[in-house]
Amino acid sequence: MPVYEYRGLNAAGKSVKGIADADNKANLRANLQAKGVFVTDVFEGKEQAKSANTDIDFKKMFEFVTLRDISLITRQLATLLRAGIPLVESLNALVDQAEKEELKRVLTDIRRQVNEGAGLANSLRDHPKHFNDLYINMVKAGESSGNLDTVLDRLTEFLDAQIELRSKITGAMVYPVLMMFVGTGIMGLLFIFVIPKVTQIFKDQGAALPWITQFLIGISEALANWWFILIPAVGGIGYAFHRWRTSEKGKEKWDRFILKVPVIGNLIRMIAIARFARTLGTLLTSGVPLLQALEIVKDILGNTRLIEVIEDARVNIREGDSIAQPLKRSGEFPPLVTHMIAIGEKSGQLENMLENIAISYNQQVNVSIQALTSLLEPLMIIFMGGGAGAVVFAIMLPILQMNEMVGG
Repeated sequence: MPVYEYRGLNAAGKSVKGIADADNKANLRANLQAKGVFVTDVFEGKEQAKSANTDIDFKKMFEFVTLRDISLITRQLATLLRAGIPLVESLNALVDQAEKEELKRVLTDIRRQVNEGAGLANSLRDHPKHFNDLYINMVKAGESSGNLDTVLDRLTEFLDAQIELRSKITGAMVYPVLMMFVGTGIMGLLFIFVIPKVTQIFKDQGAALPWITQFLIGISEALANWWFILIPAVGGIGYAFHRWRTSEKGKEKWDRFILKVPVIGNLIRMIAIARFARTLGTLLTSGVPLLQALEIVKDILGNTRLIEVIEDARVNIREGDSIAQPLKRSGEFPPLVTHMIAIGEKSGQLENMLENIAISYNQQVNVSIQALTSLLEPLMIIFMGGGAGAVVFAIMLPILQMNEMVGG
């Protein structure tokens, strides 16, 4: 059945709106009228209102379906299915409790397809913006094995772990980024407004200026006189770098380079390994075949060099090799990781070993992020203080020299 968005008036005369499915618009109007709702406008799917009665819902404009929303509905669906409630009725409950319009629309469409006989995994494929290949393949494996509720529980744990890691990384970067913007703003104000006035005093006195003061004045004059060229130039350089970094060759070179950068490269590698181990372990536990699981895993690593390693491993495994050996030969995975994977393969406990790797590396990521955050804060303070101190020194030095000349 098509999905419609409607607006109307209830029995009390108040404006109401919502999303519902029906065979056609006439049936929708009849169904809503039976519930005491007089329909004024009906729009099919994502059709936008074009009538004079259209109003702008700012709250709706800024509503986005987040990973946390997907985790929540996954947990709720698992709970409902475990309680013995049929899938369609469970989806009905999710649609009724969804507060965000976009999420309600997505769930309504999924419910419609399932009600028409489609599998849940196939219904999710029509919404790749909210459900990625990993999610869909795990659901498909759960449907095939008959333990969909268990798979959904694992998916929830996986999504929650992703949310937690993302929150820690984002939280760790907030303070340094804020300090960088504040420091840049302060330095900009000094160079644009303060230094030119002080410079004029020196020019009026005709005093010989130290090199550091001349250098500072040169920067200030360049910013004041050529800002309309410098700003677009900096923007152009940034845009050119972005284009290069997102190109196929540029991304490959950049990803290889970033893995070799001290501290940062190691952190990126640990995050990728933790994500690889947890995702692969979750997929294998859910019944997804190994080669298919590796195909899914490689797309979430975010680094072309590591993706290349996983693709090479898939080729070798297809030819009869183990998982650990091609990863070890690449030199990109630490010996401890490949050794634990090899033990897991030999003992038949690969999923458990991958989970242990994920837990271990997540802990290392947390420690590294905390250490970097603790280090970045004093470094940013030193950098900002040093910059401001250099500006003050460059201004005060000629003033002191002039005072000494007057006193002498």
